[in-house]
Amino acid sequence: MSQGPLMPKATAVWLVENTSLSFEQIADFCKLHPLEVKGIADGEVAAGIKGLDPITTGQLSREEIERAQRDPNHRLKMAESKVKLPEVKRTKKGPRYTPVSRRQDRPNAILWLVRNHPELKDAQIMRLVGTTKTTIQQVRERTHWNSAALTPLDPVTLGLCTQLDLDLEVQRAAKDRPAVQPQEAGATLMPAEVSTAPDFEAEDTRPQREQDEEIDVDSVFSKLKQLKRPQDEGEE
Repeated sequence: MSQGPLMPKATAVWLVENTSLSFEQIADFCKLHPLEVKGIADGEVAAGIKGLDPITTGQLSREEIERAQRDPNHRLKMAESKVKLPEVKRTKKGPRYTPVSRRQDRPNAILWLVRNHPELKDAQIMRLVGTTKTTIQQVRERTHWNSAALTPLDPVTLGLCTQLDLDLEVQRAAKDRPAVQPQEAGATLMPAEVSTAPDFEAEDTRPQREQDEEIDVDSVFSKLKQLKRPQDEGEE
């Protein structure tokens, strides 16, 4: 879709008054509805608007208008501008602008970020909230002039940043965080498949069973008889 002319209604007024173009041709060039162009011709629309000559403004050529008047199916084409504007260079994104009504909430948002996302760097908090490094340091060290009244508030709910920006900064901070080395695990229980196996014997019970098997039965009974004799003599 091509770009329409500057001041489309004023251009349409001039084309209606000074050419024999159809309503569809004017509407297509000015990006208006044909009924709206018909209303301009009837004086019901754009009353009091002075027509703007597209030829003097360099938006149309006289030859293009004459060609369209001869051919009702021809669509007007915007004339190429003779003045070439320099290309606008993209600049780096500057600090986030914070509305005046929300600036008093920035310390509360900083406190929330410091507590809930300690992995964020000061530069990331500055991008999210639009504050200074000095203010962040004061909030961290509880030396801010209003530290006693500060309450942690989500910067997203305060409208200081979007959830997408916050998630992006948290992901960046997570990538920069060093990987956590896995710690050695302590003693754990054996799996049920091993402990419930028919031929499974706990290591703690094996020495005890072997020790019980080595006990001499005759020696045990002889000791019992010796203990029984003194008891019988005492009863007599």
